[in-house]
Amino acid sequence: MSVKFSMDIPMPNLFKSAADRAAGVTRQTALYAGNAFDRVFRAASLVQAGQTPFETLYTDGLVSLRYYPPLAEDFIELEGETIAVERTAHKTPIVIVPPLAVNMLIYDLFPQRSLVRFLRAKGFEVYLIDWGMPTREHSHYNLHTYVAELLPAYLNRVREHSGEQELSLHGWSMGGMFTLFYSALSNDQHVRNAIVLGSPIDSHASGILGLVNQRMADVAGFVRKRTGFRLHDVKPHWFHTPGWANTIGFKLTNPIASVMSYWELIIRLGDREFVTNHATTSAFLDRMVAYPGGIIQDTVVRVWIDNQLSKGEIQIGEDVARLDNVSANLLAIAGGDDTLVTPGAAKRVMDHVSSTDKTFRVVPGGHMGILAGSKAPRQSWLELADWLAFRSD
Repeated sequence: MSVKFSMDIPMPNLFKSAADRAAGVTRQTALYAGNAFDRVFRAASLVQAGQTPFETLYTDGLVSLRYYPPLAEDFIELEGETIAVERTAHKTPIVIVPPLAVNMLIYDLFPQRSLVRFLRAKGFEVYLIDWGMPTREHSHYNLHTYVAELLPAYLNRVREHSGEQELSLHGWSMGGMFTLFYSALSNDQHVRNAIVLGSPIDSHASGILGLVNQRMADVAGFVRKRTGFRLHDVKPHWFHTPGWANTIGFKLTNPIASVMSYWELIIRLGDREFVTNHATTSAFLDRMVAYPGGIIQDTVVRVWIDNQLSKGEIQIGEDVARLDNVSANLLAIAGGDDTLVTPGAAKRVMDHVSSTDKTFRVVPGGHMGILAGSKAPRQSWLELADWLAFRSD
């Protein structure tokens, strides 16, 4: 029996398949190499943060006041959801009071995850106080400097520009403490709404960090009793903390996640969107700003060691700010996964303020996540905007 092979019947092209596979590997390798090169050497070109236009209304050379004008577009995208831009502004402006040590990219992190763009789209007049980049020349700046001098001066400028006396204040982390301290110390009855996120009121109740604070308090008490020494006896410039140290400190609050983010970057180098998002988030985390020494002294002693806020008051310079002077409508938010300020540490604010309209919420996320994490728009921003709109006209 003989077998004939016809030239008209196609045979499997093994050589072509091998060539296709080789070409695919080459393209994939080029993609990985290109993304890796851009992430390491051209990271700035990947960063999506800081794209919402703003005007600088005033600056003293360090601190500046931003105003975000109405958006040009009719719709914005918010993590896959389309939101119509409201053209009628609410009467009460909102002022974002940031914490120290962070750069302002956190409030405008991605075009689809930008708090300032979202609030502007929801019809709020949006202002932001940028604390700038303090140097050793500002080491003497303390809680009194920010709460009793700078913050009231810049709020007055907001009032002059907006033509409105009543304001809403939004403070995350130390910014939330600044908001409460200012309201408590000044007894400003024109602060209509206060939104505080991740702000410690009982620092000894903040999980493992709270236990550390308790031990620090024990040691400090022993030293004071035996020697009379206090941290405020030391010149504040010795406590000036540079930005790079704050970056390391912040990452060490969750070292596993910090390491895993770079491991995931290696695994997903072929995903351009992931590489871009990683570069954008790192632009915030890797560019933290210095803490003035006076702030370190006040925070370590009065907030962490002495835990003054758990009793409803705190010393600000020579004055005492009492939280029962806070009467603004209050929305307090804590992160369920926040290891810096646990819900237990944040909730105590409800025990001390005099506000008749006050709400406490726990939302998914860590310390940064509750402000600008991927879940924040759906888990807190939409509710925040509704809460604020109802109380801003």
